[in-house]
Amino acid sequence: MSDLVTLGQRIRHFRSTAGLTLDQLGERVGVAGSQLSLMENGRREPRVTLLTAIADELGVALTDLLDTAPPTPRAALEIELEKAQRGAHYASLGLPVVRAGRSMPDDVLTSLVGLHRALHERERQAIATPEEARRANTVQRLHMRTLDNYIPDLEELAQQIVTESGHVSGALTHREVGLMAQRLGFELVYVNDLPHSARSVTDLDNGRIYLPPASIPGGHGLRSMALQAIAHRLLGHEVPTSYAEFLRQRLEINYFAAACLMPREQSLAFLTQAKSERNIAVEDFRDAFGVTHEAAALRFTNLATSHLDLTVHFLRVGGDGAVYKAYENDGLRLPVDVTGSTEGQLVCRRWSGRAAFARTNRTTEYYQYTDTPEGTFWESTQIGSGTTDEFSITVGVPFADSKWFRGRDTVNRHRSTCPDPACCKRPDGELASRWRGKVWTSAKLHAHILSPLPSGTFPGVDDQELYRFLDAHAQSSADSDVTRSA
Repeated sequence: MSDLVTLGQRIRHFRSTAGLTLDQLGERVGVAGSQLSLMENGRREPRVTLLTAIADELGVALTDLLDTAPPTPRAALEIELEKAQRGAHYASLGLPVVRAGRSMPDDVLTSLVGLHRALHERERQAIATPEEARRANTVQRLHMRTLDNYIPDLEELAQQIVTESGHVSGALTHREVGLMAQRLGFELVYVNDLPHSARSVTDLDNGRIYLPPASIPGGHGLRSMALQAIAHRLLGHEVPTSYAEFLRQRLEINYFAAACLMPREQSLAFLTQAKSERNIAVEDFRDAFGVTHEAAALRFTNLATSHLDLTVHFLRVGGDGAVYKAYENDGLRLPVDVTGSTEGQLVCRRWSGRAAFARTNRTTEYYQYTDTPEGTFWESTQIGSGTTDEFSITVGVPFADSKWFRGRDTVNRHRSTCPDPACCKRPDGELASRWRGKVWTSAKLHAHILSPLPSGTFPGVDDQELYRFLDAHAQSSADSDVTRSA
């Protein structure tokens, strides 16, 4: 059955069209006019037998009453106002409910609905604050820890899609990704004018996934972005209504893309063989599937515990020592703030994720043992470069599991007592005495952590730019179709 508010509006519309009062219609169908009034106001759900009788008396089909569309533009506004005032947020304001009766002018009704829309948008934007982002991210990280960073449903879906593409082994090709898109009714289109705030754009109306061009067609970045766009469709994602939902969707599409680029069966065959040879190396895993070091490291954490009986930790650390991404289920104590968030926190200077920056030769992984209050951990770290800064990617395991990894014979070993400030944060007495009160500086903020998401239908994406892009390309495609047909 349609929602009660819309149903009530449709009953009222057809009753008024028939020229009947509430009491007149009530007498004909055997109920009091007051009962009909409750139905028309969306306060009572009528039985199907009563609805059938009402439809017969009004000379309309039952399906006409049950239609989900508002009967008139005025009714659409009345329905929107009613639903807005029934919401929990409006109720929390303690304001009176305004009834949109016949005497309410159209401009007043339009103004009230516009104010409610603006209020809802302000509320939606409020969820995109840095504080909410950090809280939601922490909840998600802890949840994934309970799952050992493994999501079986996404694994099964990715394996199915990869198998259907004809992929057997090695790196997933650009053509295979294109075939996946085709099976879903999409064409991959590479353009130079994507909205600056969007990594990809999916035109649902015309069946196109727009991606940026690349010097190496089919490279990891493009394949991953295409698979992420495909994942949104496969997983039935809708516009997120909270930051937590936005993060969940982002995690799911990233997980799906990684599980396609490094399919479970092929990945486990590779990693199991490496473990049997005591020669697990993220760099080998990376090269075998043609992905980035970070993608390979994260994918390894998906499979390590569930299938290889290894607990692990993962860190992406900026050149300034701040955490960008982190995961652990091996007992390593991550640096966190009072809320439990680790993003933006500084890792110990003695950890591999920071010590590796001191190397001059960065072509291979850096290996290190780190003694901590929670035990000794072996770590492998690779340095990378982004558009603005360097970063390190670290995968680590408890000492007992280092025997399975290449680099276990390293002589690099450091001791960390963090979060004890005496470990690496507190300056020695002489240095502090020399400079205390004699210096002033300005902090470099971690914009990726502290900035709220820009407003828009999709968090972080400019609506105007997005819709102008789609309109331009839909028109250009139509023109080219006309040219081809001529």
